[in-house]
Amino acid sequence: MVRQIRNRVDLLTGVLLVTITCLVIFHEWHLAAWLAPAKPVLVLVLVATLAVQVRLSRKAFVAVALGLTGALAFSTAGWWEVALEGLRSAAFIAAFFSALSTLRNIAQTSAAVQAAGRFLSGQRPGRRYAALTVGGQGFALLLNYGAIQLLGALALANAKTEPDPEVRGHRIRRMLLAIQRAFVSTLPWSPLSFAMAISISVVPGASWAQAMVPGLVSSALLAGIGWGLDTAFKPKLSVTPRRQEPEGSWALMLPLLALLGVLVVSVIGLSTLTQVRIVGLVVVIVPVIALVWMLIQHWAQAPVRSVMRRVGDYVTKELPGYREELTLLMMAGYIGTVGSALLGPLMQRAGLDLSVLPPWLLLVSFVWLIPLAGQLGMNPILAVTLLAPLIPGAENLGVTPTAIVVALAAGWALSGASSPFTATTLLIGSFGGISALRVGWLWNGVYTLLCGVMLSLWVVVYAFVL
Repeated sequence: MVRQIRNRVDLLTGVLLVTITCLVIFHEWHLAAWLAPAKPVLVLVLVATLAVQVRLSRKAFVAVALGLTGALAFSTAGWWEVALEGLRSAAFIAAFFSALSTLRNIAQTSAAVQAAGRFLSGQRPGRRYAALTVGGQGFALLLNYGAIQLLGALALANAKTEPDPEVRGHRIRRMLLAIQRAFVSTLPWSPLSFAMAISISVVPGASWAQAMVPGLVSSALLAGIGWGLDTAFKPKLSVTPRRQEPEGSWALMLPLLALLGVLVVSVIGLSTLTQVRIVGLVVVIVPVIALVWMLIQHWAQAPVRSVMRRVGDYVTKELPGYREELTLLMMAGYIGTVGSALLGPLMQRAGLDLSVLPPWLLLVSFVWLIPLAGQLGMNPILAVTLLAPLIPGAENLGVTPTAIVVALAAGWALSGASSPFTATTLLIGSFGGISALRVGWLWNGVYTLLCGVMLSLWVVVYAFVL
């Protein structure tokens, strides 16, 4: 009986997520506008369904959202519009997450992806960090957080072949850091990252096409500093580690590169042909690529029936399995939107006016405030959606909207490397057998500070010099 109820709840959760994703696609592609009022209603039903299933810490986010909504209703005349905007933000986050998860689902069962991951993790020590950094970025684009799970597991499997505990410990640390830093270095430019999707959506006039190139520079700084630190502070070993060549060749990376090429070309091509925002393109392109890839994987074994079965399992089993993550992310978007509407008037009454600050100082502050908020347990989605509406317009600052996006995404990446509450540090800590706090503060402390300084300089140079 209990199992039947759970299966029905999972089915309801999956159907709600798919329906909300479709409604978000309709909105982004300017279709079926008459269905728009259903979206916030379905989000409320979804949140209520998730809230009874998740652990207490996630229920706390729902409680905070309810409390802030009550405070908003008592203090603001047009509170309902703000609440609706918060629900629309939560709907977008749910749709974006669900769409990206389709690619992660199919990539994790790909023999080619597994072989490429083993090849990267099996590189010799002198080039392993660089290989995992560069290759890990490709995995991060395809798998999102799943890249850390896949490469982390392969890294541990590789390290276990080393009999010397000293060498094994250093190898695990260096490999896991390379994987984590590869992931965070994709955040400032990847069209599939929440950092880009949210930052562009909350900064009026911003677009991914304009933010991609400066984001790649931020990415190069994050990856380059990580490689430089690994090279400069190589551990001094009391024994000589065994040198083993990895199985296979770099040709194993070709399927991954081909898939990334299809993804990037599709996004760029459609963005030039349509007026649809990049996030609206992503939530369509990614599931389509995943579906085609799934057909290819099952081509020799009743492809249509196999694909239908996997799609059904995805909707009824895998998507509901993300209930904890979805509750956190959706509530972070909602709380940030509603909290910003409450914080703005409070700042005005207190005489705090951000427009009087030097524009360069305001931009640099985002690089540091977002990771600082992360140390207090604030999700980057919450931090960005809370801060962004309080920022004076780009024209008032004398900068382009892209400059604001570059600053927000830089801070988001640093939070991903240093906050003990983010999924990246939690995953790396679990693989390394240490606390997320140690990963963020000890393993990545110097890295975060150096990257913060260099990214601050880059944000200023891009905004006021280039």
